[in-house]
Amino acid sequence: MGPVLAGVLQLLALTGALALVHVPVGTYMAKVYSSRKHLRVEKWIYKAIGADPDSEMTWPAYLRGVLAFSAVGVLFLYLLQRLQGVIPGSLHFSSVNPAQSFNTAVSFVTNTNWQSYYGEQTMGHVVQTAGLAVQNFLSAAVGIAVAVALVRGFARSRTGELGNFWADLVRGTLRVLVPMAAVAAVILVACGVIQNFSGIHEVGQFMGGSQQWNGGAVASQEAIKELGTNGGGYFNANSAHPFENPTPFTDLFEIFLILVIPFSLPRTFGVLVGSARQGYAILATMVTIWLGFTALMMWAEFAHHGPALQAAGGAMEGKEVRFGVGGSSIFAVATTLTSTGAVDSFHSSFTGLGGGITMLSMMLGEIAPGGTGSGLYGILIMAVIAVFIAGLMVGRTPEYLGKKIGGREMKLAACYILVTPALVLVFTAASMALPTPPHSMLNSGAHGFSEVLYAFTSAANNNGSAFAGLNANTDWFNTMTGLAMLLGRFLPMVFVLALAGSLAGQQPVPVTAGTLRTEKPLFTGLLVGAILIVTGLTYFPALALGPLAEGLAS
Repeated sequence: MGPVLAGVLQLLALTGALALVHVPVGTYMAKVYSSRKHLRVEKWIYKAIGADPDSEMTWPAYLRGVLAFSAVGVLFLYLLQRLQGVIPGSLHFSSVNPAQSFNTAVSFVTNTNWQSYYGEQTMGHVVQTAGLAVQNFLSAAVGIAVAVALVRGFARSRTGELGNFWADLVRGTLRVLVPMAAVAAVILVACGVIQNFSGIHEVGQFMGGSQQWNGGAVASQEAIKELGTNGGGYFNANSAHPFENPTPFTDLFEIFLILVIPFSLPRTFGVLVGSARQGYAILATMVTIWLGFTALMMWAEFAHHGPALQAAGGAMEGKEVRFGVGGSSIFAVATTLTSTGAVDSFHSSFTGLGGGITMLSMMLGEIAPGGTGSGLYGILIMAVIAVFIAGLMVGRTPEYLGKKIGGREMKLAACYILVTPALVLVFTAASMALPTPPHSMLNSGAHGFSEVLYAFTSAANNNGSAFAGLNANTDWFNTMTGLAMLLGRFLPMVFVLALAGSLAGQQPVPVTAGTLRTEKPLFTGLLVGAILIVTGLTYFPALALGPLAEGLAS
């Protein structure tokens, strides 16, 4: 079997598996977030934190809950890293320095999981399991909660209430993420991923010296790392490490975990707004972009030139032989079109155009299918933009799901789509203009610029993957990427929740002959076009200086 055919078959198998679980998983999540019953363990948690799960919140109250909870998470994780040197069970690792502690705390709380450190040489068992793994659950649950709040804004009318943040957070964690991650972890252990709390071992003799490896609760963290579209690896090599991703099957299974919740949330959306066809229209948009970008990536990496690449069956530099070009391409697109950031290959070693596709995937806003929750609310914002464009074309007040899209709604949507590109471009420009930051670049020219552009694109979009050619463990990059992650996570949430409150307070508009049918293929095409055009107009100059220049020159 040739490598191209193998890659296509993997993509077909993955698509089939996602199609099988779309309806049951999406419907189950809709039931979770619409249920009025509370589990006994949930009642204990509500009592412990002093929350009333049955009280409804307006959008400012919901936002305050999101920000307060996340702030406590950043502080806790920061202190845990700073105290690592005196905590038992930390493999005798020293405390993490302040700049890196801040960067890592922000990274995991914002669902970015950007890592400017070597995991197996920096973080002990306590920080990995009690700190990083816990935030993998909680940050993902926060993202889903905000998405559900926006959906309620579309579904409700003449009210300013969007649900209860604490109830949404607890339910998302205990009823969705924990059981799914537990099943995934068992499957990963059965397939060879390690799960232990062993210490550091010396392994063999290599060129006159020995190599050291430490164990860890890898399978359990790997499961929620992918399922919650987090991405932070237990080891520096991330999902290219055989302890995290030992076989081609685990590679495909981990891609499935990355995509399963984001691709199921459109079904949740359709059920909650009372129209499954609206959910299918959003799903069709996501699938169209995902398959298109995956095909482009495979073409870029298989379209090899020269005898060495032809003999290897593709651009194999930086890729694991056990995954090949096909598996690496599918993983790279899945991880950058979502907010995952996990990698099974080094994106810096991709072809110039292949590296550009990974960047463009993030620049879309990671909405196809996007992160857990963030992908759904991101594409719904773009749907608002699309119906506004359609309204301008026909001279009619735009409407979406029975809600008028007026001046206030458009201002909030415009702020949402502008804030992340502004962070990416401003921080990249500052890093290239100042004298010290460019010293962190491994390469010069277009590829070196791509390394910096990729770093801030990944940080501001809460992705977390890296081009692997940039030394980001400096005070400048730790601080600036930390700020990009914070602002890139919570500023958009402000606009999302404000939009949800505005929509929930409206009276539904009756459907007429002039209403745009947003469940039809025509709207799906309009939405795909709006996403690509907005992204292209925003980022094309920066892409032209980096990956496009490199790709055309190669």
